[in-house]
Amino acid sequence: MKRNRELEQHIICRVHCAPENRRRVQELMLELVGPAREEPGCLYYEVYQEQEDPNAFYILDGWVDQEAVEMHSKHPNVPRVMKELRPLLLEDQKLTFGRRISE
Repeated sequence: MKRNRELEQHIICRVHCAPENRRRVQELMLELVGPAREEPGCLYYEVYQEQEDPNAFYILDGWVDQEAVEMHSKHPNVPRVMKELRPLLLEDQKLTFGRRISE
């Protein structure tokens, strides 16, 4: 089945925590990976830690379309993890939406 790249959604999510919460935030971020990758419409789902600021983490994820993004946000694992993650963050997560321009 050929994907329509015009419909694809690519997201960068940045979270930032205090040093004393780093280990737990990392654990929670990693709890999102497996279930997300199994969701219909997931193209990729990766978690990164910033080198210059190890208290900052990024999720880079791609979805076949906006409907897949909306279904992901409703997946039971996401609100479960976010409920525990949010109080550990220094600020709200920052979401950046983009479209792929390279092959």
